Amino acid sequence: MPGVRAAMAAARVTRALCISTTMEEFPSVQALATEYDNFWASAGVHPDSEDVHEPSVAELVAATQMPKVVAIGETGLDYYQMEERKGGRGIADMEWQRERFRTHIRAARQVGVPLVIHTRAASDDTLAILREEGEQGGAGSAGGVFHCFTETREVARAALDLGFYVSLSGIVTFKNARELHEVATLIPCDRLLIETDSPYLAPVPYRGKINTPTYVPHVAARLAFNHGVDVPTAVSFRSGATALVVGALLLIQRVPLALTARQRKALPLIGVLIAIQSLCLYSAVARLPVALALLVFNSFPLMT
Repeated sequence: MPGVRAAMAAARVTRALCISTTMEEFPSVQALATEYDNFWASAGVHPDSEDVHEPSVAELVAATQMPKVVAIGETGLDYYQMEERKGGRGIADMEWQRERFRTHIRAARQVGVPLVIHTRAASDDTLAILREEGEQGGAGSAGGVFHCFTETREVARAALDLGFYVSLSGIVTFKNARELHEVATLIPCDRLLIETDSPYLAPVPYRGKINTPTYVPHVAARLAFNHGVDVPTAVSFRSGATALVVGALLLIQRVPLALTARQRKALPLIGVLIAIQSLCLYSAVARLPVALALLVFNSFPLMT
């Protein structure tokens, strides 16, 4: 943890969201959030987590009432590589994933906290279930973020229409991610988030390395290039605790970013930039993977 916090400080990242992937690990995730004043936690079960406890709506609701818990997830659907990763099972066999997803949506709607959504090769069912459960972007919707987005333009538009944010990772810096480059240009700047999703997906020029908070600006630079956005001399973020839209979004402070000419050239920013970072944390007793969404830059660790 000292190394993680030192990296946050070096990147001038002031807040983090620790994401639960099983209910078994949730107590450790929540304890991590309560130990540090700038950490928060989510409660949920990742769609790829099998042979783990299946929480009820009531259990998830109860989890959100604990200190520092501000989101539900990571939740969603994953049909990627059914043969290789899921033992040759078919999509029909994934009903347990769909029921789990519905449970998380219902809990989030009941308490009004955002969802952190994972969807991989399962966008049709992901969107259909959200709509069926009432997530249309209107009153009563939980909302949240489609994290580490790798789907099509059509899916991005649908997610935005449902009121969700879309977050892009280091994949957008890869030369062969041409479709994702196009998707990035379609997402309005005020609905676009960036993330690293560590320990994987480090952006170019660090591709293949373990991701760190210091790499986030490379994702921002690529997105700014895609949008054709120049850096203003100063950027102000919206203010106040009421802007705490956590779910992997979050706390937006009013912080002026005065940039030098060299910094403006090195790192164009897009509107409101929120960095989402995932890291692997390890407890003293056992390995505990915890996704950390590192949010909101007081200023960026730009080259001088």
